[in-house]
Amino acid sequence: MESLILPAPKPSPASSVVCGRSSELRRLHCCRSFSRNRIACELTKPINNAKPHVPILNGKTLPSFMQAKRLENAVNTKGGNKIKIFSGTANRALSEEIAGYLGLDLGRIQIKRFADGEIYVQLQESVRGCDVYLVQPSCPPANENLMELLIMIDACRRASAKNITAVIPYFGYARADRKSQGRESIAAKLMANLITESGADRVLACDLHSSQSMGYFDIPVDHIYCQPVILDYLASKKICSNDLVVVSPDVGGVARARAFAKKLSDAPLAIVDKRRHAHNVAEVMNLIGDVKGKVAVMVDDMIDTAGTITEGAALLHKEGAREVYACCTHAVFSPPAVERLSSSLFQEVIVTNTIPLPEKYYFPQLTILSVANLLGETIWRVHDDCSVSSIFQ
Repeated sequence: MESLILPAPKPSPASSVVCGRSSELRRLHCCRSFSRNRIACELTKPINNAKPHVPILNGKTLPSFMQAKRLENAVNTKGGNKIKIFSGTANRALSEEIAGYLGLDLGRIQIKRFADGEIYVQLQESVRGCDVYLVQPSCPPANENLMELLIMIDACRRASAKNITAVIPYFGYARADRKSQGRESIAAKLMANLITESGADRVLACDLHSSQSMGYFDIPVDHIYCQPVILDYLASKKICSNDLVVVSPDVGGVARARAFAKKLSDAPLAIVDKRRHAHNVAEVMNLIGDVKGKVAVMVDDMIDTAGTITEGAALLHKEGAREVYACCTHAVFSPPAVERLSSSLFQEVIVTNTIPLPEKYYFPQLTILSVANLLGETIWRVHDDCSVSSIFQ
């Protein structure tokens, strides 16, 4: 997994950002530079074509608006209130990158499982009076990782932490957000209740399946959009803006795709109409929009079994699309996703590291982007009572 870990950026006075009463809030913007007809950005050659890679933009591992590394003294002191970052076992590599952006070391914590599968958590340093951030996605195995997060929250609450924030890069059970048939559970609401009742004061989550899930929580929720990271990478592809078309793989994702298209040189939009006969089974019916001779960029929040997106890609090629790119935030990749995605349908499959991917899931078209600095910046702004939404403006 070393190839997925970004090196911590070197601090410099020009790039360091400090939010506080004595300094104005600097609004961060993506470094996408668009000309009228062409997206201009430099991209170095991938190191190994057979493995996913973290792209290099403008000679840097991240866009300039994410290059700042917080001053350690500024992070550690705010009226005596300290930040502490702890990682669960689900995605430690991402947690280390987030801590590196903030100029911190991960907090010391012991997590182990007894012979019968029960989880044991012990904090190995004091968190009394601290702002504690627990980084733990509820990725597969979802139930194990979710229970681990709940026990971590409980341990921090009993250790007298001042504020406890659950940083959930991937929020599992988010698809069960409503009743589509009788006698169904709304598991997303249940998960929200469990996290709240365990003692969390705030939640940070990346690209929820539907925004209504924020309303299930009775505590503040900061919804982090990972679009800037993917958009900045697409800017490096030097694709003529007149050739681009953004495609929503289903009607439910139209709002997401429209927002994506607006920021991608206001590209046109196409929609794949699908009919789902069972969970994880989709049948594509027709295409709304024109993709003939164009580069199609399919946008979704997650790829699970890849049935929807591969059926959509096949339809796009049938309708005359020149190339098809698949973009998503959460790479769940349940079997047989890898076999479907590694076919010749896709020019590139672009995902983020909200969910760790083992090497057995690697294939040549896969590109993994890091959201660590985006999460790190959000954590700092929450701690310093600064605006979070201005990151995405």
